[in-house]
Amino acid sequence: MPASPSANSLPWPISPDFIREPVSAKGRHPNPLPDHRPQMTAKTKPKPLFLGIDTGGTYTDAVLWSETEGPQQGPNKGKVLAKAKALTTRHDLAVGISGAVDAVLEKAGTDPAAIKLVSMSTTLATNALVEGQGGRVALVMIGFSEGDLARDGLKTALGTDPVVFCAGGHDVHGNAAKLDLSGLEAMLPELGASVSGFAVCAYFATRNPAHEIAARELIRDRTGLPVTASHELSAKLGGPRRALTTLLNARLISMIDRLVAATEGFLQARDIAAPLMVVRGDGALVSAAFARQRPIETILSGPAASLVGARHMTGLDNAVVSDIGGTTTDVAVLDGGRPRLDPEGATVGGFRTMVEAVAMRTFGLGGDSEVTLEDGALDPKILLGPRRLVPLALAGMAHGEAVTLELERQLRAPNTGRMDGRFAVRTGVPDRLAAGLTAPEAKLYETIGAKPLPLDRLLTSNAQNATLNRLVSRGLVHICGFTPSDAAHVLGKQANWDAATARLGAELFSRRRDGRGQAIAASPEALCERVLVTLTRWSAEYILETAFAEDGLDGAATVAHALVQRAVDAHPGIARLTVALDRPVIGLGASAPLHYASLAPLVGNDCVVPGDTDVANALGAVVGQVRVSAEARVSQPKEGLFRLASGETVRDFLDEAAAIAAAEADVRAIVAERARDAGTDSAEIEIATEFKVSTVEAQRMFIEAHVVAVASGRPRIAV
Repeated sequence: MPASPSANSLPWPISPDFIREPVSAKGRHPNPLPDHRPQMTAKTKPKPLFLGIDTGGTYTDAVLWSETEGPQQGPNKGKVLAKAKALTTRHDLAVGISGAVDAVLEKAGTDPAAIKLVSMSTTLATNALVEGQGGRVALVMIGFSEGDLARDGLKTALGTDPVVFCAGGHDVHGNAAKLDLSGLEAMLPELGASVSGFAVCAYFATRNPAHEIAARELIRDRTGLPVTASHELSAKLGGPRRALTTLLNARLISMIDRLVAATEGFLQARDIAAPLMVVRGDGALVSAAFARQRPIETILSGPAASLVGARHMTGLDNAVVSDIGGTTTDVAVLDGGRPRLDPEGATVGGFRTMVEAVAMRTFGLGGDSEVTLEDGALDPKILLGPRRLVPLALAGMAHGEAVTLELERQLRAPNTGRMDGRFAVRTGVPDRLAAGLTAPEAKLYETIGAKPLPLDRLLTSNAQNATLNRLVSRGLVHICGFTPSDAAHVLGKQANWDAATARLGAELFSRRRDGRGQAIAASPEALCERVLVTLTRWSAEYILETAFAEDGLDGAATVAHALVQRAVDAHPGIARLTVALDRPVIGLGASAPLHYASLAPLVGNDCVVPGDTDVANALGAVVGQVRVSAEARVSQPKEGLFRLASGETVRDFLDEAAAIAAAEADVRAIVAERARDAGTDSAEIEIATEFKVSTVEAQRMFIEAHVVAVASGRPRIAV
């Protein structure tokens, strides 16, 4: 059972006397822990230690790992010296980070000076995309038309954020059309005051980024706001999807920047002078500065770290890894000891990006998933997610009677209300992130404060409900309500927060009526059992869906088929059906021992839950490697002319061999610099060149060459 978190790590602002002060980025912690550090002499110089941190939607985990202690070969190489958890505090991430790391340091009794590397993974970016959150961003499209917004989900992702179209762009060979940024320039004063950043995408910018660079410099000069240009993120063709990736990156910059700043401030306050690394979506490590500029690459960071941790802890080369958190369940496949990567780009929140990442399927299912009922059914099913709620048990622990008295009032009512058991509370993010609210949004946001307000008293119309949902999607407001975590508290299977508040929520929910007018559950306990059984069953279906998809089938449709459903249920019949995975499941996450206890019969294979499963992400964050790449392309715009596009430069050659040699030299230099920026001084570089040619009348005709350099190595540590 996870240890009860301290009250100093709650995910919203509360009174100062309820929590200790957060870490100051400019000095030591105002309330330092007692100094348990051993006195060091020249002969007892500490061996290097590695600190891993994972900031999830609900919890922040920390683990202290030694490379020199414990087994030196095989699974579980090294040794976990201490581990701890604290609640993620979205209004001030430093509070949750300090809660977890201080606990680890206290448990280990170690000298912070012995920590030579700090590495972190996070699900914040993934959760933001799944929940449709992020900053308001202006999208600048150069050389595109409004019709291009309809492709690759770009219009859906854009929502109500502004878009500016400009003339310009290039053709496939990098030849420029006329650039006109006057329309953008005229709108910058207004946009600069209403957005948190800009995303710039130009037609064929991967072949010539000049117009993106011009727009980027203009925006930075006039607004000072962060700008993401599409060529910085991907060298792949496909403008609308590249624009989508750029838009999402710009949306995430402020979130990842706050996370890195909070972590750096904490490390400085603790005199931990060690490089800070961040896990990318493919499991590789990069420096914090690198991640700040390319936060989109941290989507699936937490799940990727969990795969590295799962392999490290179990030694299993082939497995399905399912990581259940508070907000999402992430499922991926280990093959030959390495995670499968998605060559088409990561899909998160329904959007296909151009980010190379683990072939991970992310589902909106976790311990804090919203519990609802199927609409219009005689015998309604329990539905879970995809939205995360603040569990009532957690809200009750933080706010006491402000929550419990309202729940008791609703229980005394003769009839159930559709908003019973629901509250709204501010997340506590900085006020500047509330820029661009409409008048109704601003008015409702002003009404909502740092204490939860019951929705049945806050909202007076359906229109206001839609307004509230928009505030939630902007990351400005949390909804509190009944979740599987509350169900586990009621049944005594979880004891982190306030079980009495959870039971009040379960009583309210169990009074709801089915299509026949009968209560949906005989007791709060019966309802809670049903919720937890549903979560395990949905987990099995998502694991099987991933397996079917990896086998080339339509995963969701295959799992929904009646034959697969009968097989999972072990339905008796003349024709008995079974379905089974060819490899075991590795169950990760603090709640995996609870929710995956009955998983094995549903998937037809073993379910292994490692001992340190609750900190798999944090452990995976410190045992990985830096890995970066660079690409260049050589095309032939006309016979005898070879055009090289690498980095932000375009050059012409009259000889193919000279162009290829220059491309290989360029990518080697670029990837070496990126590797240093990403945090390693000992990178090994591999270069691969792929040619596209045709044969005409027995003569070889050059079409294009694609040159890729990959650099990898262990991260540098403090000396």
